[in-house]
Amino acid sequence: MSGQSLFPLLEPLLPRVRKPVQYVGGEGNAVVKPWGDAAVHWCLMYPDAYEVGLPNQGVQILYEILNEQPDVLAERTYSVWPDLEALMREHRIPQFTVDGHRPVGDFDLFGVSFSTELGYTNLLSALDLAGIPLRTADRAAPGDGLTWPVVIAGGHAAFNPEPIADFVDAVVLGDGEQAVLLITDITRAWKAAGAPGGRTELLHRLARRKLVYVPEFYDVSYRPDGRIAAVTRNRDDVPERPAKHTLTDLDSWPYPKTPLVPLAETVHERLSVEIFRGCTRGCRFCQAGMITRPVRERSITTVGEMVDAGLAASGFSEVGLLSLSSADHSEIGEIAKGLADRYEGTNTALSLPSTRVDAFNVTLANEFSRNGRRSGLTFAPEGGSERLRRVINKTVSAEDLVRTVSTAYANGWRQVKLYFMCGLPTETDQDVLEIADLAREVIRAGRRASGHRDIRCTVSIGGFVPKSHTPFQWAGQASHEVTDQRLKLLRDTVRADREVGRAVGFRYHDGRPGIIEGLLARGDRRVGRVIERVWRDGGRFDGWSEYFSFARWEAACEAELTGLGVSLDWFTTRERDEREILPWDHLDAGLDRDWLWADWQDALRATELDDCRWTPCYDCGVCPTMGTENQIGPTGRTLIPVIPVGRTDASAASAEPGPAGSSPVPSDLARVSASST
Repeated sequence: MSGQSLFPLLEPLLPRVRKPVQYVGGEGNAVVKPWGDAAVHWCLMYPDAYEVGLPNQGVQILYEILNEQPDVLAERTYSVWPDLEALMREHRIPQFTVDGHRPVGDFDLFGVSFSTELGYTNLLSALDLAGIPLRTADRAAPGDGLTWPVVIAGGHAAFNPEPIADFVDAVVLGDGEQAVLLITDITRAWKAAGAPGGRTELLHRLARRKLVYVPEFYDVSYRPDGRIAAVTRNRDDVPERPAKHTLTDLDSWPYPKTPLVPLAETVHERLSVEIFRGCTRGCRFCQAGMITRPVRERSITTVGEMVDAGLAASGFSEVGLLSLSSADHSEIGEIAKGLADRYEGTNTALSLPSTRVDAFNVTLANEFSRNGRRSGLTFAPEGGSERLRRVINKTVSAEDLVRTVSTAYANGWRQVKLYFMCGLPTETDQDVLEIADLAREVIRAGRRASGHRDIRCTVSIGGFVPKSHTPFQWAGQASHEVTDQRLKLLRDTVRADREVGRAVGFRYHDGRPGIIEGLLARGDRRVGRVIERVWRDGGRFDGWSEYFSFARWEAACEAELTGLGVSLDWFTTRERDEREILPWDHLDAGLDRDWLWADWQDALRATELDDCRWTPCYDCGVCPTMGTENQIGPTGRTLIPVIPVGRTDASAASAEPGPAGSSPVPSDLARVSASST
């Protein structure tokens, strides 16, 4: 019977695997509906381990929105570790959901959210375990309904889906909240009509309505030198340039309302509340900031209601106020004070992600650490030298950074984490060595400001990977040899400094995984055969250092690409020119290509660009293309109730009640932390 639980077959195997609790389901706020009551069945996947995938906001939001529909069933699946995969193959147990332990192959729609391209091999594992043919061409069954689920990709890494075009049936670009409901409506109607035309007709209906990009409806041709000659649609009634979805009123979509509470340990165990979406800071390396434009803020009252309802539904003791640059919210000071007031006297901690140097102020930080310990602050200068920071449009001077950390140290903080990238366009050895100079100045400033020597600074460095839909999409990527050489030089320089060397922690990864991420981030459809070969050769969990094999990817590129006149270096370290057709040029993220090129030229001239939230429009193209605009406050409203939920005296008992459905969070200790998560 369709939708039957596999748990009786799975349970005997669980004592033989690592962390079996991650496969049993039953989390707080999980939903299991009767299979037969649903007209449309969704399986949602984050293609990584449970501990990484469960906290993912995107999957949680779609899971809740879909399950709110009375005739829709949505369940979740995650990548299984190799130990369980081997047992599942041995005992012929297919990929299953953690909610009802139902076979993934029984669902109508299989939505996969990609935050990183290094999850592509995990997609192939899930498809194969589910019994779904790897390639879309092998799933066609005209007139036969849905023999297998329609595989739909989404997430930030899906903005260049061409490397996985052979494996996914459709792609949702941009915000998914409204898109999944419209996809559900069309699927429901198609099924009710008897599934005319099979899966191809369903995909055609979805594409005609401009809901998804269907790769099979677009043909790619190549020039003799390996570059793309053209991408042309093969159906006249599908969009010439499929466009992203943009949610324009975040206050109307306050999800997740009932966040999942895991039974197993996960990477983030907190209530995450997105306070705004999008970013117009214009950091040229940042794909997330570019593809999520424009800025759309949640109002202070909606944020307060989401925190209140989420804590009541979950029992979490930490709230993370999330966005790409949370301190840039136009009412962040009022939000911080209002939440600190409300939860004073409880065990509820408040946190912000890493803070821009120019957005930090000690008043804000004090609100987030009121009555609690001050652990650490994270800042992301990204580039080591001021010249390089102008190139990437990260407008922060060394003086700004030293002044900011001095203020933090003077006000009780003892540890600062600085995040940088290596391999940025135009970077030299000297640019990287200036990271050591900054760390030295931070330690010295901290000792002066605090009067203590127990000051710590952690330098964390990641390799830069050029991404699609950014001004750096044309840039040549630094080779892993160059990245590793510069990181070694920096490490040795820091360690050799007897004055502050022991006070500076140094964390970095080698450059090889970044090269493969670069291949997948800017590759075209020819890279799909590389992904499949790597998977067949045992590639899994490529985002995990213990499973990643550069040699395996290198060998697969050699075997699959050589005969096509392209190579691993061709896709990564080669710089593109203005006229070259890029694999994602036929997909519309709202950004004007000419503007991106002009910004790339500004980068090469180390010319900075202002944030259009506070300055006149500089014509990136998003607002007129998407029919939207930046939505920012302030609203002038305040959080209610202003009486702390931890108060139990008579004045609190007579205070004005809070929003409907709100309830105090019991606690015995006030702890509000400004540490980065």
